[in-house]
Amino acid sequence: MTTRRVAAILVAVLLLCGAIAAKDNKPKGPKKFAFVEFTILKDVNGKPVRNASVVLRAVDENGKQALSGPQLKTDSEGKAHMDGVPYGTVRVQVIAPGLQTFGEDYQVNEDKMEFTIRLKPPKPQVTIY
Repeated sequence: MTTRRVAAILVAVLLLCGAIAAKDNKPKGPKKFAFVEFTILKDVNGKPVRNASVVLRAVDENGKQALSGPQLKTDSEGKAHMDGVPYGTVRVQVIAPGLQTFGEDYQVNEDKMEFTIRLKPPKPQVTIY
């Protein structure tokens, strides 16, 4: 075989592999999106947490989270919301000064979803000598 013929066969095989891979990765239907709202409260007294940071990250079937995602801030009523969150598993992390950091996975599977998260006070520091 000539070098040109080998190169042509190699290119054809690579194109065929690419076409098969692209066909398998297509979504099985229209992708759905949801409106999600978070209410962040202090666990001890139920008061809203203002300016808490709510970070959302998509999680795949293997439990691996995306490297980045949107970050929301709560208002004076402890509420933060976002439209256009894709259906599936979302890892939510809430960070607020003076309170324990919260993290949990949620399943987004409805057009509108509301979550209430209660943040606990920090635990006392333990020192071992």
